[in-house]
Amino acid sequence: MSENIVTSEVNSKSSLVEYSMKVILALQHLIAMFGATVLVPILTGFDPSIALVSAGVGTLTFHMVTKRKVPVFLGSSFAFIPVILSVKKMYNGDLTYVQGGIIVAGLIYVIVSLFVKKIGIKRIEKYLPAQVIGPMIMVIGLNLIPTAYSMASGNLKIAVITLGIALVINFAAKGFIKQLAILIAVTSGYLISLKMGIVDTKLITEAPLMAMPGFTLPKFSVPAIASIAPVVLAVFMEHVGDVTTNGQVVGKDFIKDPGLNRTLLGDGLATMIAGFIGGPANTTYGENTGVLALTKNYNPAILRLTAVFAILLGFISKIGGVLKSIPVPVMGGISLMLFSMIALIGVKTIKNSKVEFNVKNIIIMITILVLGFGSGIIEKHLGITLGIPITETVKITGLSFAAIVGVLLNIVLNGRVKQA
Repeated sequence: MSENIVTSEVNSKSSLVEYSMKVILALQHLIAMFGATVLVPILTGFDPSIALVSAGVGTLTFHMVTKRKVPVFLGSSFAFIPVILSVKKMYNGDLTYVQGGIIVAGLIYVIVSLFVKKIGIKRIEKYLPAQVIGPMIMVIGLNLIPTAYSMASGNLKIAVITLGIALVINFAAKGFIKQLAILIAVTSGYLISLKMGIVDTKLITEAPLMAMPGFTLPKFSVPAIASIAPVVLAVFMEHVGDVTTNGQVVGKDFIKDPGLNRTLLGDGLATMIAGFIGGPANTTYGENTGVLALTKNYNPAILRLTAVFAILLGFISKIGGVLKSIPVPVMGGISLMLFSMIALIGVKTIKNSKVEFNVKNIIIMITILVLGFGSGIIEKHLGITLGIPITETVKITGLSFAAIVGVLLNIVLNGRVKQA
């Protein structure tokens, strides 16, 4: 009898420790996604609290649709910013018409998911060999690195200290401490910033303990829908790249299982939910994929717990104030590491798939890298925007344009079946 009691107590303590570890890891994911998720509504006029709620609900919906297999977090999409601002101006600042366009965009994603299910994933995979996917993943990371540097440049000293702490822990520490590299580094950077007097503590003291987000219902109009819906064409390949990157990190092919049709469906439903309650469109997040790559902990349940925290954060303003007070350079330093790791995953994809470095594959990979990453440099210095115009306000550029050209170029040079 006493042995059973002791065993029960040991199991109880073990479960408590395990759950505590999940909570800490979930908070780490929360910190990684927070900056970008609230930045989109700040830039466009949406309520950041609603963005957090819609991100959390959207992530839980995504996990339900994808059989709880994919360790993904969905946050505010940057791809929609130009069209949101355009429609907002069109309707004198009324974002409810933007919500209608976002809902239709999400619905198109759902329709595309049904189409993908009908034609089968094998047909799609034939067009996505490693010499195409690898550079696509690299472009995702490379395009994010300048943003991270811009964040860090506000105070390079703090950014470098934060980055340095994270790197030291990642390379020198072991076990659970190593998995907490981001949390420890951000906390250290925050405390140092607090001592230097560069933390805006008013964001904490002036924030109420609890507050109800200002949820709004959508309105629908043809001009708004026509402006926003075509963005789906631009972000489809981005979705494929993000899900593939996530799978490469975890060591599983999520395009096959649970299937691209399910990830698209989850993304579409999450975006529709955001539109119905007054938030920006959702998308899979590279920041959280970077955390997975760093911690080597791929438990999807941790991301679901992060989603619950994000929802609570939308209502608990005081905690949100603490996160909002984290200096941008601190997050910039951490982001430099996370985004660099994503780019390295692309390199590993090419290496592990044993892509043959012949003239054809080199041309394909260089083309994707130049169009995906170099197009921004070309536009800045030469004034030439590379891309495919969809509407007056929407143009397929960057990763999406590079991916389309890369797929077509691979078909021309290698044929759709050849993989390497």
